[in-house]
Amino acid sequence: MSKRGEKLYLVLAALFTGSLIVANLIANKFFSIELFGKTFILSAGVIPYPLTFLVTDLLSEIYGKARANMVVLGGLVASLLVIATLAIADLMPAIADSVVDDSTFHTVFGNSYRVIGASMIAYLIAQLIDIKIFHFWKSLTKGKHLWLRNNGSTVISQFVDSALVVWVLFAGIWTPSQMSIAILDLWIFKSLIALIDTPLFYLGAFTLPKWLENQNE
Repeated sequence: MSKRGEKLYLVLAALFTGSLIVANLIANKFFSIELFGKTFILSAGVIPYPLTFLVTDLLSEIYGKARANMVVLGGLVASLLVIATLAIADLMPAIADSVVDDSTFHTVFGNSYRVIGASMIAYLIAQLIDIKIFHFWKSLTKGKHLWLRNNGSTVISQFVDSALVVWVLFAGIWTPSQMSIAILDLWIFKSLIALIDTPLFYLGAFTLPKWLENQNE
């Protein structure tokens, strides 16, 4: 691969990993938002998380399934590092003058292990499904209909992701009805974002390969 291709790959991998980690760290905060006459109850982690699916679709389109899977597995390793770091930091007693005391730190990050653990299970399965379905549609349509493989793969994989993360986090805590509502809210919202980011996927899928071909290196 060319130097420019490697640089782009690293930038996309960084965007993916950064979005994944931030989504996990802020996932404990929930908020409501009204769209199209419906009120969604969402985790703050949903803000950066759709970017991970856009990036994996671009990686799949430009670099192929194997290199897209490498980024997904790299995100898993980074998440494990975050869990270990938070666990150690939570054990360390804060000094009297610490801006953040032990209680505040534990309140914010004490549940992060479960959140990140649930997210890791859901994300790994969903991302691998996303990449597999993306390439299935690409092969079936002989490389045509970008919108179909972009949205088709994301909508299905986002349902898997939403169902798994809610089930792992709240099984035995929420009622089946509460979990069903949360799953549908997350899935519908993520699917809407996937539709909205379709122009971005088209832009990246058409311009980035040309940019790589026109290099002078």
